[in-house]
Amino acid sequence: MNAVQAATARRPATDPLAVRVLLTGAALLFVALFIVLPLATVFAEALAKGAGAFWEAVKDPDTLFSVRLTLLVTISVVAANMVFGLAAAWSITRFRFPGRRLLSSLIELPLSISPIVAGLVFILLLGDAGICGRFLSAHGIKVIFALPGIILATLFVTLPYVARELIPLMEAGGSQEEEAALTLGARGWQIFRRVTLPNISWGLLYGVVLASARALGEFGAVSVVSGHVRGETTTVPLQVEILYNEYHFAAAFAVASLLSLLALVTVGVKKWLQHHAAGARPGHGCTRGTAT
Repeated sequence: MNAVQAATARRPATDPLAVRVLLTGAALLFVALFIVLPLATVFAEALAKGAGAFWEAVKDPDTLFSVRLTLLVTISVVAANMVFGLAAAWSITRFRFPGRRLLSSLIELPLSISPIVAGLVFILLLGDAGICGRFLSAHGIKVIFALPGIILATLFVTLPYVARELIPLMEAGGSQEEEAALTLGARGWQIFRRVTLPNISWGLLYGVVLASARALGEFGAVSVVSGHVRGETTTVPLQVEILYNEYHFAAAFAVASLLSLLALVTVGVKKWLQHHAAGARPGHGCTRGTAT
């Protein structure tokens, strides 16, 4: 192969201008119709009755309670996800044991189950008439239609996110650096803190962002286990539903705009993490120190 043929072989294929314009236009039209337009509609409806009505809806005691409850559930769930994700990724990538593949598959299971079905399972297990209901009632423990049930349901649907980011990251990175540190006399915690954690930090943060976004917007499973007790078990998505069902449309859209703002912040943080992770390891996709 001569130099001309080699240059031609390396040159990327270029589609005709009409094809590029058509595909780009279709993509932009899809984004405009299914992403930009709905977001614009939410904010327009939220401000339809003026800024005063918007702030009245946001400052409503039930709305403020739903915001506090949502943040509490999200923080609790993300903390548990970090612990579980780190433990699961470490055990799956660093050890060989019977049932390893099964464990990896079970971690993905919540992504295949409807959140509503997950909520019903928790009611059958932990409700007053459930399998463990009598035991819990006898000891004064209330899970369903209370904060513990909301946390459990949200934890179930968000469980895979951190682990899914860390497992391929740690598999791609290998264990050579950790073995070298062990040979030099480092202890387990020192190896994790000084070798493993810096290599997976971007992937961990990326998984935390995804889990946080999922927890903030979770509706199906929480709707089943919460009981919709206003001022006690209503998260922000449930508060939006309650206001909308009561025909308080402007208030419902005002509260929904809070979730939309959180979604935009999440997207921004996600892009920032992707940019800095790519800068940490140029030319690598799923490698140590990058987000997958």
